[in-house]
Amino acid sequence: MEKILVVDDDLGIQKQLKWSLSGYDVLFAEDRQSAIAQLRRFEPKVVTLDLGLPPDPANASEGLMALEEILALAPKTKVIVVTGNNDKENALKAVALGAYDFYQKPIDSDTIQILINRAVNLFNLEEENRHLAMATPAMGKIIGNSESIQVASRRAEKIAQTDISTLLLGESGTGKEVFARSIHEHSLRRDKPFVAINCASIPENLLESELFGYEKGAFTGANKTTLGKIETAQGGTLFLDEIGDMPLGLQAKMLRFLQERVIERVGGRSEIPVDIRVICATHRDLQTMVAEQSFREDLFYRIGEIVITIPPLRDRDNDIVLLARTFLNQYNEEFNTKVKGFSDSAIQAMLQHKWPGNIRELQNKLKSAVILAEGNTIQAEDMSLMYHGEEASMDTLNLREVREQAESRAIRRAYHQSEKNMSRTAELLGVTRPTLYSLIDKYHLEDIKTGS
Repeated sequence: MEKILVVDDDLGIQKQLKWSLSGYDVLFAEDRQSAIAQLRRFEPKVVTLDLGLPPDPANASEGLMALEEILALAPKTKVIVVTGNNDKENALKAVALGAYDFYQKPIDSDTIQILINRAVNLFNLEEENRHLAMATPAMGKIIGNSESIQVASRRAEKIAQTDISTLLLGESGTGKEVFARSIHEHSLRRDKPFVAINCASIPENLLESELFGYEKGAFTGANKTTLGKIETAQGGTLFLDEIGDMPLGLQAKMLRFLQERVIERVGGRSEIPVDIRVICATHRDLQTMVAEQSFREDLFYRIGEIVITIPPLRDRDNDIVLLARTFLNQYNEEFNTKVKGFSDSAIQAMLQHKWPGNIRELQNKLKSAVILAEGNTIQAEDMSLMYHGEEASMDTLNLREVREQAESRAIRRAYHQSEKNMSRTAELLGVTRPTLYSLIDKYHLEDIKTGS
């Protein structure tokens, strides 16, 4: 439940708000000091603040000081100030200092609930936008803040403005073409064509003419001279996806092109100079293929001057949730739906799922979930996922090891669910922050310790 802090020394108003805001986890404070203590400990999204606080309840000075302290410590918190009937001047002063809104007594339960609902929704929206902004590295469309994707993104950024041949390695669906396009869009060739071809999707007898083009009369049906993908990429970038599926015979011709930067069309006799950058990608283990002589060793080293490994989705921690929110916004717009977010069980199910199809699988599941969802929140079953709860490992019968594994998993899950906020992580786990830090040290959770 969302946490709301009510700062008011009137016990009657506290009881009224606790009853009115039954859908929230309502915390209370009677003065400025206790309000700041509650704020630090629980980090509520919304604070209702009575300006008339002790030790000077007849004036607004203590309440205004509390407001300034709250906004200094938690500037994103939405503060709704509550004033007396004849104190509009101080209410406006509070808004000028940064309060979200004000409300004059006597308190009406329905009205204050509407104000708080709006404040919570705005906080959540702003928080989501901040996370999306933080999740977008310098490479534009590459979304994620896990260490593994940041390493790959920084590597891509460094080589973007060079013409060095780049090999992208990763499982199917991890976003290799997104990386290739981002490299192109941040290169000096960004105003020229980006041409992609999937070597696995074109029959072997047609791939050569698709790549190199052909002269009129080169073969039956060649009624006119046609440029291949390499020529159409002139000045820009050629992306050869699934190059591991390129026939061995064609690899020799590709190697000559990469070395000499000239091509001959099928059926042609003249050499045509081509100035392009080449980015290749594959999900295959090219080094094993080289050892098995199904991929040319000289071509492997030619295309892999720089190698970037793109991690599978299952190894990207909370990036799964970031990507899901991004796609949710995209599909809401595409299908004119108004799904607001994900249930806790849906988030946990996404984090538990192994995602063998990677980002492509996540996109497919989300697209159907947005269309089929019954309410305004996506449930695990809408994505055809199952949430299995906390499952202890059965690999060992040693109780100490089982406990360590379970506690480590719980800490990691709480850490990512709370979006790497240590206070919220401790709260979810039901421990104090010092205890949480001790457990992190005890179980050597270095990625959490360093904030990865």
